[in-house]
Order: sequence, then C-alpha cells, then structure tokens
Amino acid sequence: MPVSNLEELPVGGGGRWPLCGKGFQSIKWGDMEVAYTQAGPSNTSMAYAGLPGGVCMCPHYGYVFSGRIRCVYPDSKWPDEVAETGDVYFFRAGHHLIYEEPTKSLELNPADALQVLMDHIESYARDLTEKNKG
Repeated sequence: MPVSNLEELPVGGGGRWPLCGKGFQSIKWGDMEVAYTQAGPSNTSMAYAGLPGGVCMCPHYGYVFSGRIRCVYPDSKWPDEVAETGDVYFFRAGHHLIYEEPTKSLELNPADALQVLMDHIESYARDLTEKNKG
C-alpha cells in the first residue's frame, strides 16, 4: 500500500509537468492521482483555453487545508461553489478554478482526466514562458 507525506509527493508530478514546480506535487496511485497543491491568489481560467468548451474537464475531489477556492461553471446555470479552510469538496467537470487567496489543498483526481488537463496546462505554461522571453 503506497503511503506518502504530502510535502514528499513528487514535484511537478515526478517530472511529468516540470513547469508546475513545487506548487503542484503529485503521484499516480492506481486509477487516481494524489496531489498537493499550493496556489493563489490566481484565476486559472486562461489556462483552459484550447480545451473542449474552454473548461476543465477533470472532476476534483479534495480537502482545503488553508485558503479559499471558487469553482465557476461558465455558460451554465450552476451556481459557483466555494471551498475554504477545513472543507472537503467535489467540483464536477466543466469548471474554472479561482484561488481567491493563498491556498493549500489535497486532491484525489481520476488519473487519466488529470493527465489530459496537466499536459495541456504544461503546454500553456511553456507557451507563456516562450512569449515572455521574446
């Protein structure tokens, strides 16, 4: 049975997503990706451009150690959902995430869906890095 301290989870998914750095530490266990995220304040909406519907298609199951995450469902009638310190959450696919303050959270995500998302975000970050160089 795998066991890990959150701070010891591999940085950037063990090298799969190096541009995410220490803010995203994760490992794949079975069909799930276990992730420790330190983010914010930030609005991640722009990172979903280019994905189907321009939204995150990965559902997220998690716990907020500190901070506040707003989940927005663009172009839907679903209300925003907010998870803050001490909350457990489930954000269904089809969202944008906004870290309204510095946030630390644990997430358990379907590994295949997260792989697609993170590969896209890594590509988005690489493009931004290249743009900023030029």
